[in-house]
Amino acid sequence: MSGSQGVSLSLAAVLGLGVVFAACGTRKSPTEPNDVPDPTATFSRVQAEVFTPSCALSGCHSGASPTAGQDLSAGKAYAQIVNVRSVESTRLRIAPGDPDASYLISKVKGDATITGSRMPLGGALPPERVNLLVDWVRRGAPND
Repeated sequence: MSGSQGVSLSLAAVLGLGVVFAACGTRKSPTEPNDVPDPTATFSRVQAEVFTPSCALSGCHSGASPTAGQDLSAGKAYAQIVNVRSVESTRLRIAPGDPDASYLISKVKGDATITGSRMPLGGALPPERVNLLVDWVRRGAPND
């Protein structure tokens, strides 16, 4: 092998590796921060599709004496959760823009960091409802 062939092969090897690294660097998982949250993930949808049917039930998070002092009934839920400290944790119930810092997200996911049981009691939320809640928080938890 002549010197120029060795340089060409070395250059090809370097370029080949560069392509591999470039390709690996462009893959994104769905949970990466620059993944855009669903713009239709609104508080009104969270209320209608998550809180009202699964949480704001008698003996749970509604009525005169809601569990953990957290009333998730329509018209009350937003003020009870956004930027409000959890009674079970030092974390906020909902930390706008930060699902990982939002204790309510941990409760519906059943994370190991929670106190007590996964919510809602009696069965986990379907993944699409959890994603709706997460996307709303990622959007900044607007009252829309």
